[in-house]
Amino acid sequence: MANRLAASTSPYLLQHSDNPVDWYPWGREAFEVARRSDRPLLLSIGYASCHWCHVMAHESFEDEDVAALMNEAFVCVKVDREERPDVDAVYMNAVQAMTGSGGWPLTVAVTPDGAPFFGGTYFPPRDRWGQPSFRRVLEGLRSAWQERRDEVEAAARDLGEQLRVLEAPLSGAPADPRGRDDERAGQRALAALAESFDAERGGFGAAPKFPPHGALRFLLARPEDDALAMATATLDAMAAGGIHDQLGGGFARYSVDARWDVPHFEKMLYDNAQLLQRYVEAYRRTGEPRYAAVAEGIVDWIERELAAPEGALYSSLDADSEGEEGRFYSWSEREVDAAAGEDAALLKRVYGVRTPGPFEGRNVLRMAEAPESAAPALGLTPGEAAARFERGRTALAAARERRPRPALDDKVLTSWNGLALSGLADAARVLGSERALARARAVAGFVRRELADGERLLHAWRGGAAHVEGLLEDYAYLGLGLLALHRVTLEPDLLAWALELADAVRRDFAAPDGGFYSTSERAERLLVRPRSLADASVPSDNAAAAELLAHLGRLTGDTALTAAAEAAVAPLGAAMERHPQAFASALAVRRTLATPPREVVLVGDPVAEDTAALVAAWRRRADPEVDALLVTAPDDPLGRRCPLAQGRERIGGRATAYVCRAGACRLPVTEVDAFEAELDALGLAAAVTGRA
Repeated sequence: MANRLAASTSPYLLQHSDNPVDWYPWGREAFEVARRSDRPLLLSIGYASCHWCHVMAHESFEDEDVAALMNEAFVCVKVDREERPDVDAVYMNAVQAMTGSGGWPLTVAVTPDGAPFFGGTYFPPRDRWGQPSFRRVLEGLRSAWQERRDEVEAAARDLGEQLRVLEAPLSGAPADPRGRDDERAGQRALAALAESFDAERGGFGAAPKFPPHGALRFLLARPEDDALAMATATLDAMAAGGIHDQLGGGFARYSVDARWDVPHFEKMLYDNAQLLQRYVEAYRRTGEPRYAAVAEGIVDWIERELAAPEGALYSSLDADSEGEEGRFYSWSEREVDAAAGEDAALLKRVYGVRTPGPFEGRNVLRMAEAPESAAPALGLTPGEAAARFERGRTALAAARERRPRPALDDKVLTSWNGLALSGLADAARVLGSERALARARAVAGFVRRELADGERLLHAWRGGAAHVEGLLEDYAYLGLGLLALHRVTLEPDLLAWALELADAVRRDFAAPDGGFYSTSERAERLLVRPRSLADASVPSDNAAAAELLAHLGRLTGDTALTAAAEAAVAPLGAAMERHPQAFASALAVRRTLATPPREVVLVGDPVAEDTAALVAAWRRRADPEVDALLVTAPDDPLGRRCPLAQGRERIGGRATAYVCRAGACRLPVTEVDAFEAELDALGLAAAVTGRA
């Protein structure tokens, strides 16, 4: 018999709608029931593609006896952390404060007033791995609530105070927000990364290894050869490893080993959106085709696996299929033989396939050897090996498509689509990918239609219904995605929308001491109002908001936007230098604030051929650190808000380009060749186009 979760839109909650547990969704009703019945709440927080969430569900939440104990002693609440990252942030911080670690599934005991007093992650059905069984945990919590209530409530009050302290800005000497000490901070951050760099296997630190999004962004923005070397070594190791789907493109969430060989198999939109940006940037920096190929593979995967018919992108693919983790992606040697036929020997050598394989006796495909290197041992020429490898790879992919597929989490999140919008726009800009540009436009169009109501955003959509008050991450990531797309197209409507989102950020999310809260003034009040100052698997929303304001402050000349960006990162100076992986987004804001302005203004009719030719020339050179505008007429409303555009007119009735650097403008030009020369003088190299 279905429980209350059957009415939910969340795929994760729906996965639990047939549990014998009397689950409530997060909301006022659960807390009112807890107060009336004098029971604590038991929060279980996870997400649809989480493998260990599935394990705990099968072991405990589907067990009739365990469910009876839960229903008797607690008001049980299921939370989808992707739909409610604000709720997850509050209680994840609580569990980390109590235990020193966290993760999902997250299990938290909470008073009827919302104050946590116990927390952990996965609990097994029997005592093992040094962990108590879930039943023993439940019985201990019931006993404590009934027999030592004063102690429990005192501990909850103390923890609540700790959380309020944790949500305050970081202490330490503030940095110069305009980055006059940026070079010193950058060098210290680079040195900190070098200390933890795994020179043999790429990445930083030991297993498990997550894609180091922040570190890669920081390193690819640095001019030093050793910074680029650390970034490319990590990108190469990930691309060759099992964390990278060698047949279908895209990346799994993390690797359980230090070599990137055996992944935790769920594939998330937010990881692939950020990795798309990093591989595109690596290609722009190096010109190496292998980085463009990986980026194109991510676009392929996004289009094939996550694209919604309405235009947006779904959230994730599950780790499990046929009741097993990684079953869809892993291979026995016999399966490779059957699928690849006469090419099997080459495929097994290239992909490191053996019996037994390293993943529960099976193999996760990885690039153990290049096809050309394997050729001599198999009596093949390098050209023959390359051709046969592609043929065998195609055969393996076709065989895999006949397997039962992992489940799709088909909700749409504004924030994650904003991250994808940035990655797709960068692929369009640097790789010349018209397919990526079309998808970027589709994503922006969907969010505008389905998740935006004037300046207000909603966070989640599924099956035609949008809900959850927009979070700072929605406004900030979407705003940055719109700026990335504007960088490619120069369409004024994109910039105007980004400015609306920035206005909403300052109005609805500003904290009195500088920076931004993660939740809106309109949002439900939680135990604390969360703030996210450090990067995690996604960028800090505080830093992303500051980055949006910093770029728009330069474009508009609005000093209030710039001042708000400075205030958001000023308290983080010491932390940036010590922990660059955690504060890469804040470091990017400082770099933007410290960079002398470079500006390009085009004036012309957007549909005219001469304007289109100048826009195309700009697109081949577009750079995130160059402010660019297209002004369509002297009375253009956007031009009135951007002093950079004021006084710009067509010369001789023709589309005209103005190029400026650090406040000094060159003579306007109307010919494409002359514009290209001005962009050369500005230091903008042409991107390679037409690859995808």
